[in-house]
Amino acid sequence: MWLPIHLNESSAEPMYHQIEVQLRALIVSGQLTEGTLLPSIREMAQMLGCSVITVRRVYQDLETEGLLRTRQGTGTFVASVQKEDLGRQRTASVIEAVEAAVDAGMRVQLTRQEMEQIMARVLDERWKES
Repeated sequence: MWLPIHLNESSAEPMYHQIEVQLRALIVSGQLTEGTLLPSIREMAQMLGCSVITVRRVYQDLETEGLLRTRQGTGTFVASVQKEDLGRQRTASVIEAVEAAVDAGMRVQLTRQEMEQIMARVLDERWKES
Protein backbone atom coordinates (compact mmCIF):
# COMPACT_ATOMS: atom_id res chain seq x y z
CA MET A 1 0.00 0.00 0.00
CA TRP A 2 1.35 3.40 -0.99
CA LEU A 3 0.81 6.27 1.45
CA PRO A 4 1.24 9.94 0.49
CA ILE A 5 3.81 10.67 3.19
CA HIS A 6 6.63 12.98 2.22
CA LEU A 7 9.68 13.54 4.38
CA ASN A 8 11.88 16.60 4.38
CA GLU A 9 15.32 15.46 5.47
CA SER A 10 16.53 19.05 5.78
CA SER A 11 13.72 19.93 8.19
CA ALA A 12 14.50 20.60 11.83
CA GLU A 13 11.40 18.54 12.64
CA PRO A 14 12.34 14.94 13.57
CA MET A 15 11.51 12.31 10.97
CA TYR A 16 9.22 10.35 13.31
CA HIS A 17 7.23 13.53 13.94
CA GLN A 18 6.87 14.27 10.22
CA ILE A 19 5.55 10.74 9.65
CA GLU A 20 3.26 10.83 12.68
CA VAL A 21 1.70 14.18 11.75
CA GLN A 22 1.05 13.09 8.16
CA LEU A 23 -0.29 9.65 9.08
CA ARG A 24 -2.58 11.19 11.74
CA ALA A 25 -3.87 13.66 9.14
CA LEU A 26 -4.64 10.83 6.69
CA ILE A 27 -6.67 9.07 9.39
CA VAL A 28 -8.57 12.02 10.86
CA SER A 29 -9.40 13.38 7.39
CA GLY A 30 -10.95 10.03 6.46
CA GLN A 31 -8.46 9.30 3.68
CA LEU A 32 -7.53 6.15 5.60
CA THR A 33 -10.74 4.53 6.81
CA GLU A 34 -11.46 2.23 9.70
CA GLY A 35 -10.03 -1.23 9.17
CA THR A 36 -7.43 -0.17 6.60
CA LEU A 37 -4.37 -2.39 6.92
CA LEU A 38 -1.18 -0.36 7.09
CA PRO A 39 2.16 -1.58 5.77
CA SER A 40 4.21 -3.57 8.25
CA ILE A 41 6.76 -1.63 10.24
CA ARG A 42 9.55 -2.96 8.02
CA GLU A 43 7.68 -2.19 4.80
CA MET A 44 6.87 1.34 5.94
CA ALA A 45 10.48 1.96 7.00
CA GLN A 46 11.69 0.76 3.61
CA MET A 47 9.12 2.88 1.72
CA LEU A 48 10.09 6.01 3.65
CA GLY A 49 13.81 5.34 3.85
CA CYS A 50 13.94 5.47 7.63
CA SER A 51 14.62 3.08 10.46
CA VAL A 52 12.27 0.41 11.79
CA ILE A 53 12.57 2.06 15.21
CA THR A 54 11.20 5.32 13.79
CA VAL A 55 8.12 3.65 12.30
CA ARG A 56 7.58 1.53 15.43
CA ARG A 57 7.49 4.73 17.50
CA VAL A 58 4.95 6.34 15.15
CA TYR A 59 2.69 3.27 15.21
CA GLN A 60 2.93 3.04 19.01
CA ASP A 61 2.16 6.75 19.50
CA LEU A 62 -0.88 6.58 17.20
CA GLU A 63 -2.04 3.39 18.87
CA THR A 64 -1.81 5.13 22.25
CA GLU A 65 -3.96 7.94 20.80
CA GLY A 66 -6.53 5.36 19.72
CA LEU A 67 -6.07 5.91 15.99
CA LEU A 68 -4.41 2.56 15.25
CA ARG A 69 -4.72 -0.95 16.60
CA THR A 70 -2.28 -3.80 16.22
CA ARG A 71 -3.22 -7.46 16.13
CA GLN A 72 -0.32 -9.82 16.73
CA GLY A 73 0.41 -11.81 13.59
CA THR A 74 -2.14 -9.87 11.52
CA GLY A 75 -0.86 -6.30 11.32
CA THR A 76 -1.65 -2.70 12.17
CA PHE A 77 -5.04 -1.28 11.23
CA VAL A 78 -6.79 2.06 11.37
CA ALA A 79 -8.96 1.92 14.49
CA SER A 80 -12.60 2.78 14.85
CA VAL A 81 -12.67 6.37 16.05
CA GLN A 82 -15.76 8.06 17.46
CA LYS A 83 -16.94 11.18 15.58
CA GLU A 84 -16.30 13.46 18.56
CA ASP A 85 -12.79 12.04 18.92
CA LEU A 86 -12.17 12.63 15.21
CA GLY A 87 -13.18 16.26 15.60
CA ARG A 88 -10.85 16.65 18.55
CA GLN A 89 -8.03 14.96 16.64
CA ARG A 90 -8.58 17.15 13.57
CA THR A 91 -8.46 20.29 15.69
CA ALA A 92 -5.39 19.07 17.58
CA SER A 93 -3.59 18.37 14.28
CA VAL A 94 -4.21 21.89 13.04
CA ILE A 95 -3.22 23.46 16.36
CA GLU A 96 0.03 21.50 16.31
CA ALA A 97 0.81 22.69 12.77
CA VAL A 98 0.02 26.32 13.63
CA GLU A 99 2.18 26.10 16.75
CA ALA A 100 5.06 24.78 14.63
CA ALA A 101 4.59 27.67 12.19
CA VAL A 102 4.56 30.21 15.03
CA ASP A 103 7.72 28.64 16.49
CA ALA A 104 9.41 28.89 13.07
CA GLY A 105 8.41 32.55 12.80
CA MET A 106 9.70 33.30 16.27
CA ARG A 107 13.02 31.59 15.54
CA VAL A 108 13.60 34.05 12.69
CA GLN A 109 12.30 36.91 14.84
CA LEU A 110 9.19 37.80 12.86
CA THR A 111 6.83 40.15 14.64
CA ARG A 112 3.31 39.11 15.53
CA GLN A 113 1.99 41.43 12.84
CA GLU A 114 4.27 39.88 10.19
CA MET A 115 3.14 36.41 11.20
CA GLU A 116 -0.53 37.40 11.07
CA GLN A 117 -0.01 38.86 7.59
CA ILE A 118 1.67 35.66 6.43
CA MET A 119 -1.14 33.55 7.86
CA ALA A 120 -3.79 35.71 6.18
CA ARG A 121 -1.95 35.56 2.85
CA VAL A 122 -1.57 31.77 2.98
CA LEU A 123 -5.23 31.33 3.96
CA ASP A 124 -6.33 33.56 1.08
CA GLU A 125 -4.14 31.65 -1.40
CA ARG A 126 -5.33 28.22 -0.24
CA TRP A 127 -9.00 29.19 -0.31
CA LYS A 128 -8.61 30.43 -3.88
CA GLU A 129 -7.13 27.05 -4.85
CA SER A 130 -9.99 25.02 -3.39
